[in-house]
Amino acid sequence: MAQRIFNVPIAVVSLVDENRQWFKSCVGLTSKETPRDISFCGHAILDDEIFIIPDTAKDERFADNPLVINEPHIRFYAGCPLRFTNGSRLGTLCIIDIKPRNLSNEEIEILKDLASTAERELAAIKMATIDELTKIHNRRGFMMLSQHSLNLCVRQKMPATLVFMDLNKFKQINDKLGHAEGDKVLKTFANLMSIECRESDLFARLGGDEFVFLFINTTTSAAKDTIIRLQQSLHKHKQNANNQYDISFSFGMVSFEPDKHKTIDALLEDGDSQMYQHKNINK
Repeated sequence: MAQRIFNVPIAVVSLVDENRQWFKSCVGLTSKETPRDISFCGHAILDDEIFIIPDTAKDERFADNPLVINEPHIRFYAGCPLRFTNGSRLGTLCIIDIKPRNLSNEEIEILKDLASTAERELAAIKMATIDELTKIHNRRGFMMLSQHSLNLCVRQKMPATLVFMDLNKFKQINDKLGHAEGDKVLKTFANLMSIECRESDLFARLGGDEFVFLFINTTTSAAKDTIIRLQQSLHKHKQNANNQYDISFSFGMVSFEPDKHKTIDALLEDGDSQMYQHKNINK
């Protein structure tokens, strides 16, 4: 839409991290990413307003930029920051031309409107993939991300371990103390999960009182260490909160085997089976 409205050869939705920018939706560029230190979008996300360079050849910050001197020969740039639901800036919606130009006030407002549309799309994805109660991934979010992670493990020949967890005696807490207390238990468990895991690990509430970890580039032994820490954290929480009940869980731990687990569903099924065996043993 931006490419057609502004009649530019290049329009991009970029995401920017500490070192790189990715072109996640793009018209007119063949490259998928560039280093942040030469990116225009890395400048654009530093402010809330649209970042405009009418003529890069006359701007001392960009005149010798490789993206100006070489392909795609950027002469005009306008980028509107994209904000996530928490207010953080993720990247930009930007338009690029190979000749100098300016934007009218009306065109600036149009670019802002298009950026707002992109932000709403990002927010909609979050709402569809995040559990409303615990604020961690729900089943849909986990299924979307975990298959990509397993594919990466196969390509890089990395180990992965899945841990399927089910809270013990959760129904009794709901029945005796009410659903508000049950919700408190779920939020506490999810929060402690997030504390114990690494940024590269995936964790989610699958539904009800079922949760899951997917540890990337991790052996079962290392995953077990995390589970032990989670159990210790739950014990410490009980002491501090002075609750009438324990928060504990049964779990099934499965090492990812590419030949056996063709999909994340197959890995979850094995984890679920192992969890029920563990729960029956500890009744």
